[in-house]
Amino acid sequence: MAEREYCTVERDGRLLIVTLNRPERYNALHWPAHFELADVWDEFDADPELWVAIVTGAGDKAFCAGNDLRFQAEGNVRKRCPTGFAGLTDRYDLNKPVIAAVNGFAMGGGFETALACDLIVAAENAIFALPEPRVGLMAGAGGVHRLPRIIGQKRALGMILTGRRVGAEEGKELGFVNEVVPEGEAVAGARRWAEQILECAPISIRASKEAVYAGANEATLQTAIARTYDEQHVLIGSADYIEGPKAFAEKRPPVWRNE
Repeated sequence: MAEREYCTVERDGRLLIVTLNRPERYNALHWPAHFELADVWDEFDADPELWVAIVTGAGDKAFCAGNDLRFQAEGNVRKRCPTGFAGLTDRYDLNKPVIAAVNGFAMGGGFETALACDLIVAAENAIFALPEPRVGLMAGAGGVHRLPRIIGQKRALGMILTGRRVGAEEGKELGFVNEVVPEGEAVAGARRWAEQILECAPISIRASKEAVYAGANEATLQTAIARTYDEQHVLIGSADYIEGPKAFAEKRPPVWRNE
């Protein structure tokens, strides 16, 4: 991957680690960063050698403080990235798993970016909020829609209508945080989750993720179960679909070919 201006990108085997890199602004993002990150996620999606990604923030103070309001106040023209905030919140066809490793503030668009990920690992100092109404805005990058679907309408409205801040432990109690880890260990915690995912067949992971999200849009549980999903078709015709049961029967670790 090419050098980036607003993020750093590290490959570690099958894992991609993306670090939002504007610590002087608490990793708040402006439209050039959104487009840069969109390119990163496009490349991740297209690379068959990359199976899982982690996104985090540089420094120990913030995952992402949201929209760069200072950049906006300076009179810069806003451009909308087709795939949303951080190139991720309006991206609905990425079937590879993405884990948010949240350190410090995840505010507004930063929280929305984390919610757009499949798992959230939060350090003890993580703070989540959708404070947009306090500055005359709304959480339009998915926050007002994703949060109620994840934790329920009343709990979500308790955050959305007040803009109140929620810590990591409460986030876990509410249901949008998967694990709370000591301060400074968000990425290490996310790596542990990634390692477990990487033990599984990558095609199975993609099929499962697609079915979870697409199935949730079906009118009934029966129609969700009856539907066959695109990645499921790929899975059924794959070499890994044969390798998994074969390795189990032979009492050996499977060798996934991702094909």
